[in-house]
Amino acid sequence: MCCQQQKKHEIVFPFLYVPQALLSESNKVHSVPYGPEVSAIMSRRNKPRSGNRHQGDVGQDNLPHNDENREGNSRRGRKRGRDGGSASGNSRLILFGRHPVMMAIANPQRTIHKIWATENVRDEINAALADAERHDVAVDAAGRTDLDEMLPPGTVHQGMAIHCAPLPQLSVEELIADHRDSEQCTVLILDQVTDPHNVGAILRSAAAFGASAVIVPDRHAPPETGVLAKSASGALETVPYIHAGNLNQTLEKLKGAHFWLAGMDGYAEQTLAEAKLYGRVGIVMGSEGEGLRRLTRESCDFLVKLPMSDRIESLNVSNAAAVALYELYRK
Repeated sequence: MCCQQQKKHEIVFPFLYVPQALLSESNKVHSVPYGPEVSAIMSRRNKPRSGNRHQGDVGQDNLPHNDENREGNSRRGRKRGRDGGSASGNSRLILFGRHPVMMAIANPQRTIHKIWATENVRDEINAALADAERHDVAVDAAGRTDLDEMLPPGTVHQGMAIHCAPLPQLSVEELIADHRDSEQCTVLILDQVTDPHNVGAILRSAAAFGASAVIVPDRHAPPETGVLAKSASGALETVPYIHAGNLNQTLEKLKGAHFWLAGMDGYAEQTLAEAKLYGRVGIVMGSEGEGLRRLTRESCDFLVKLPMSDRIESLNVSNAAAVALYELYRK
């Protein structure tokens, strides 16, 4: 819906340089939308589709291996599911900035190997570790210059960074099972939204407006990186970020679990509010410029738009996601 042409800034830093000096330191009742014609929708859902499904299109370092298994660094939580993609396979993950770091420390599912902190934030870091009962995590002294060299140019690290493992991947099947008894559940599905800043901002809005997950294809979507985590401002630790192997198969699984799928399209005939969706809802958003792909569009039960004045043609995808999530959340 929101996706007209604009310049993209999609620089991702999957491999970060770390100075050697620093490294050496040690099935249920579901709600039915009452706006559109339900029988027509169900007929379309049951209609067989032909054609091929289109499947949307970081390395070892020299950190001590025993850091991976330090006692007290919890690996509790979700195991990697059948839909879990490989995008979180980056073993050299460095998060930075106050909100991402503090939320990662507080998250028992996040395995932390090492923390770097400048002198003025070290007490804050130690207090957070004590609150989280992470007594074995090393906090190494680092200057701002050290952090500047470690991180992408222009990074706002606020004097702190952590080396950690990617979060365990939740599968779509596990997400559905987790919400089997939920009358209300909203998920956001992104079709080839590739800018980590946009995806991070969408995760932040998802946390603010109670979305249960953000789902992306295994390809043409940003992996878990420090840039994405910083843009999410800590929401990466609280909102499942699911990489699905095949997006269209994932949409079918959600419909089989009684989710109603609304595709955002600026040329749709009805607004999201007019569709009067409630219960289990999936909002599907396409990339900026191209919008929803054909098979993704055909998998949606509805096409909806946001009401806008004629003074602007479109919204950035992350802004449109925030408005759409708010519209569902306020009901």
